[in-house]
Amino acid sequence: MMSAVSLESVPLTRLRPMQPTDLPEVFTIEQQAYVFPWTLRILQDCLKAGYRAWVLEEGTHLVGYAFLSVAAGEAHLLNLCVDPSYHNRGYGRRLLNHILQLARQYQVDMIFLEVRPSNIPALHLYTSAGFNQIGVRKNYYPHQNGREDALIFGMDLTG
Repeated sequence: MMSAVSLESVPLTRLRPMQPTDLPEVFTIEQQAYVFPWTLRILQDCLKAGYRAWVLEEGTHLVGYAFLSVAAGEAHLLNLCVDPSYHNRGYGRRLLNHILQLARQYQVDMIFLEVRPSNIPALHLYTSAGFNQIGVRKNYYPHQNGREDALIFGMDLTG
């Protein structure tokens, strides 16, 4: 069972736009966090494509990152990841809150994301933030035993 973490208990952190020089550390976290991580090329392509990419630092240590795509009045949270050694400290919520604030600044109406049904901590984070499941993408993610569905979540930001 996960315990609730208040944002007040999170040590001093800093959010800043991701730089190309952050990619080696981002890639290391990606590999540690996921069985099927994004490749370094995918991360590089996201920056080159102009996706909004942010990192969260504790002191000088990068502890998490997020990629957001914004187009046509919608936003898509492409990846939100926290270094596994920093889980359950409120960093994921801090990143998500920043991404939601950013999406509102871009005046999008809706924000979407996909998440694995097996990623229980992420499901808890997203539902507790106000996301609702709106669909399923069958066999979307690679999995050790073949493929895994993606649950599609959305949040209306107009209210």
